[in-house]
Amino acid sequence: MNEFYYTPNPHVVHELHTWNFDLLNNTLTFTTDNGVFSKRTVDFGSKTLVESVNFDKVPDGNVLDLGCGYGPMAIALAKHHPKRTFEMVDVNNLALELAVKNAEQNHVSNVLIHNSNVYENVTDKFAAIITNPPVRAGKDVVDGMISGSIDHLLPNGTLTVVLQKKQGAPSAKKLMQSLFGNCEIIKKNKGYYILESVFNG
Repeated sequence: MNEFYYTPNPHVVHELHTWNFDLLNNTLTFTTDNGVFSKRTVDFGSKTLVESVNFDKVPDGNVLDLGCGYGPMAIALAKHHPKRTFEMVDVNNLALELAVKNAEQNHVSNVLIHNSNVYENVTDKFAAIITNPPVRAGKDVVDGMISGSIDHLLPNGTLTVVLQKKQGAPSAKKLMQSLFGNCEIIKKNKGYYILESVFNG
Protein backbone atom coordinates (compact mmCIF):
# COMPACT_ATOMS: atom_id res chain seq x y z
CA MET A 1 0.00 0.00 0.00
CA ASN A 2 1.35 3.36 -1.02
CA GLU A 3 0.40 6.18 1.31
CA PHE A 4 2.69 8.92 0.04
CA TYR A 5 0.95 12.24 -0.52
CA TYR A 6 2.62 12.61 -3.95
CA THR A 7 0.98 9.48 -5.43
CA PRO A 8 -2.33 9.46 -7.36
CA ASN A 9 -4.43 7.39 -4.97
CA PRO A 10 -2.96 7.00 -1.49
CA HIS A 11 -4.58 4.13 0.42
CA VAL A 12 -5.56 5.58 3.76
CA VAL A 13 -7.97 5.14 6.59
CA HIS A 14 -10.02 8.31 6.20
CA GLU A 15 -9.93 10.67 9.13
CA LEU A 16 -11.34 14.05 8.14
CA HIS A 17 -10.36 17.14 10.12
CA THR A 18 -11.76 20.65 9.69
CA TRP A 19 -9.93 23.63 11.17
CA ASN A 20 -9.45 27.36 10.69
CA PHE A 21 -6.29 29.22 9.71
CA ASP A 22 -5.62 32.93 9.21
CA LEU A 23 -3.88 33.90 5.96
CA LEU A 24 -3.70 37.29 4.22
CA ASN A 25 -6.20 38.83 6.64
CA ASN A 26 -8.81 36.15 6.02
CA THR A 27 -9.87 33.36 8.36
CA LEU A 28 -10.03 30.29 6.12
CA THR A 29 -11.56 26.89 6.83
CA PHE A 30 -9.77 23.77 5.61
CA THR A 31 -10.83 20.14 5.64
CA THR A 32 -7.99 17.61 5.43
CA ASP A 33 -7.54 13.87 5.63
CA ASN A 34 -4.88 11.22 6.00
CA GLY A 35 -2.77 10.89 2.85
CA VAL A 36 -2.25 14.61 2.27
CA PHE A 37 0.70 16.85 3.10
CA SER A 38 0.49 18.88 6.33
CA LYS A 39 -2.98 17.79 7.36
CA ARG A 40 -3.03 19.48 10.78
CA THR A 41 -2.13 23.03 9.79
CA VAL A 42 -0.92 25.08 6.85
CA ASP A 43 2.79 24.28 6.81
CA PHE A 44 5.27 27.05 7.51
CA GLY A 45 6.74 26.98 3.99
CA SER A 46 3.38 27.47 2.28
CA LYS A 47 2.44 30.24 4.71
CA THR A 48 5.74 32.01 4.09
CA LEU A 49 5.37 31.79 0.29
CA VAL A 50 1.79 33.11 0.39
CA GLU A 51 2.85 36.06 2.53
CA SER A 52 5.92 36.82 0.35
CA VAL A 53 4.67 36.57 -3.23
CA ASN A 54 3.66 39.81 -4.97
CA PHE A 55 1.36 39.47 -7.96
CA ASP A 56 1.12 43.24 -8.42
CA LYS A 57 4.40 43.14 -10.34
CA VAL A 58 3.54 40.30 -12.73
CA PRO A 59 1.58 40.56 -16.00
CA ASP A 60 -2.15 40.00 -16.34
CA GLY A 61 -3.06 36.34 -16.50
CA ASN A 62 -3.78 33.24 -14.50
CA VAL A 63 -1.66 31.78 -11.71
CA LEU A 64 -0.70 28.08 -11.41
CA ASP A 65 -0.33 26.36 -8.05
CA LEU A 66 1.74 23.31 -8.98
CA GLY A 67 1.29 20.50 -6.47
CA CYS A 68 -1.54 22.30 -4.70
CA GLY A 69 -2.41 19.59 -2.17
CA TYR A 70 -5.65 20.39 -0.38
CA GLY A 71 -5.32 23.95 -1.64
CA PRO A 72 -4.14 26.32 1.11
CA MET A 73 -1.84 28.50 -1.01
CA ALA A 74 -4.07 29.04 -4.04
CA ILE A 75 -7.26 29.39 -2.00
CA ALA A 76 -5.72 32.03 0.26
CA LEU A 77 -4.33 33.91 -2.73
CA ALA A 78 -7.52 33.56 -4.79
CA LYS A 79 -9.51 35.04 -1.92
CA HIS A 80 -7.03 37.92 -1.77
CA HIS A 81 -6.86 38.43 -5.57
CA PRO A 82 -10.45 37.91 -6.79
CA LYS A 83 -9.72 39.24 -10.29
CA ARG A 84 -7.17 36.52 -11.07
CA THR A 85 -7.93 32.88 -11.80
CA PHE A 86 -5.85 30.28 -9.99
CA GLU A 87 -5.32 26.89 -11.62
CA MET A 88 -4.60 24.21 -9.03
CA VAL A 89 -3.08 20.86 -9.99
CA ASP A 90 -1.83 17.84 -8.09
CA VAL A 91 -1.20 14.16 -8.77
CA ASN A 92 -3.07 13.17 -5.59
CA ASN A 93 -6.79 12.71 -6.31
CA LEU A 94 -7.70 12.68 -2.62
CA ALA A 95 -5.99 16.03 -2.15
CA LEU A 96 -7.85 17.43 -5.17
CA GLU A 97 -11.23 16.34 -3.77
CA LEU A 98 -10.35 18.20 -0.59
CA ALA A 99 -9.20 21.23 -2.60
CA VAL A 100 -12.60 21.39 -4.31
CA LYS A 101 -14.34 21.17 -0.93
CA ASN A 102 -12.05 23.80 0.58
CA ALA A 103 -12.62 26.23 -2.30
CA GLU A 104 -16.36 25.83 -1.87
CA GLN A 105 -16.41 26.27 1.89
CA ASN A 106 -14.28 29.40 1.62
CA HIS A 107 -16.56 30.81 -1.12
CA VAL A 108 -13.71 30.96 -3.62
CA SER A 109 -14.89 30.53 -7.22
CA ASN A 110 -11.92 31.92 -9.19
CA VAL A 111 -10.11 28.55 -9.20
CA LEU A 112 -9.75 25.67 -11.66
CA ILE A 113 -8.83 22.37 -10.01
CA HIS A 114 -7.70 19.25 -11.89
CA ASN A 115 -5.28 16.33 -11.83
CA SER A 116 -1.85 16.63 -13.38
CA ASN A 117 1.41 14.81 -12.77
CA VAL A 118 3.62 17.91 -12.72
CA TYR A 119 2.89 19.63 -16.10
CA GLU A 120 1.40 16.58 -17.87
CA ASN A 121 -2.13 18.02 -18.08
CA VAL A 122 -1.18 21.70 -17.97
CA THR A 123 -1.64 23.45 -21.32
CA ASP A 124 -1.81 27.19 -20.59
CA LYS A 125 0.82 29.82 -19.97
CA PHE A 126 0.69 31.72 -16.71
CA ALA A 127 1.53 35.10 -15.25
CA ALA A 128 2.95 33.29 -12.23
CA ILE A 129 3.64 29.75 -11.05
CA ILE A 130 3.91 28.99 -7.34
CA THR A 131 4.99 25.70 -5.81
CA ASN A 132 5.86 24.08 -2.53
CA PRO A 133 7.42 21.02 -4.17
CA PRO A 134 7.20 17.51 -2.66
CA VAL A 135 10.79 17.12 -1.52
CA ARG A 136 10.18 13.52 -0.46
CA ALA A 137 9.33 12.63 -4.07
CA GLY A 138 13.00 13.18 -4.90
CA LYS A 139 15.27 15.73 -6.52
CA ASP A 140 14.31 14.70 -10.08
CA VAL A 141 10.66 15.56 -9.40
CA VAL A 142 11.52 18.90 -7.78
CA ASP A 143 13.94 19.81 -10.58
CA GLY A 144 11.31 18.84 -13.16
CA MET A 145 8.78 21.16 -11.53
CA ILE A 146 11.29 23.98 -11.77
CA SER A 147 12.66 23.32 -15.26
CA GLY A 148 9.25 22.64 -16.81
CA SER A 149 7.96 26.02 -15.69
CA ILE A 150 9.78 27.85 -18.44
CA ASP A 151 7.39 26.39 -21.04
CA HIS A 152 4.35 27.57 -19.08
CA LEU A 153 5.17 31.19 -18.24
CA LEU A 154 4.11 34.34 -20.05
CA PRO A 155 6.81 36.94 -20.77
CA ASN A 156 7.79 38.57 -17.47
CA GLY A 157 5.95 35.85 -15.58
CA THR A 158 7.43 34.58 -12.33
CA LEU A 159 8.23 31.22 -10.79
CA THR A 160 8.15 31.27 -6.99
CA VAL A 161 9.37 28.22 -5.05
CA VAL A 162 9.64 27.50 -1.34
CA LEU A 163 12.32 25.08 -0.12
CA GLN A 164 14.24 24.59 3.08
CA LYS A 165 17.94 25.34 2.91
CA LYS A 166 18.71 21.82 4.16
CA GLN A 167 16.35 20.26 1.60
CA GLY A 168 17.82 21.65 -1.58
CA ALA A 169 17.20 25.40 -1.70
CA PRO A 170 20.80 26.25 -2.75
CA SER A 171 20.82 23.75 -5.64
CA ALA A 172 17.34 24.87 -6.72
CA LYS A 173 18.58 28.45 -6.77
CA LYS A 174 21.47 27.43 -9.04
CA LEU A 175 19.05 25.61 -11.37
CA MET A 176 16.69 28.59 -11.53
CA GLN A 177 19.61 30.95 -12.14
CA SER A 178 20.85 28.80 -15.03
CA LEU A 179 17.36 28.45 -16.57
CA PHE A 180 16.13 32.01 -16.23
CA GLY A 181 19.34 34.00 -15.95
CA ASN A 182 18.10 35.32 -12.62
CA CYS A 183 16.96 34.10 -9.22
CA GLU A 184 16.27 36.18 -6.15
CA ILE A 185 15.80 35.00 -2.57
CA ILE A 186 12.78 37.16 -1.78
CA LYS A 187 12.45 35.85 1.79
CA LYS A 188 14.39 33.78 4.32
CA ASN A 189 12.57 32.58 7.41
CA LYS A 190 13.56 29.80 9.84
CA GLY A 191 15.57 27.95 7.22
CA TYR A 192 12.96 28.33 4.48
CA TYR A 193 13.94 30.15 1.30
CA ILE A 194 11.42 31.73 -1.07
CA LEU A 195 13.12 31.69 -4.46
CA GLU A 196 11.80 33.68 -7.41
CA SER A 197 12.82 33.92 -11.06
CA VAL A 198 11.39 36.10 -13.83
CA PHE A 199 10.93 34.67 -17.34
CA ASN A 200 12.34 37.20 -19.77
CA GLY A 201 10.95 35.39 -22.79
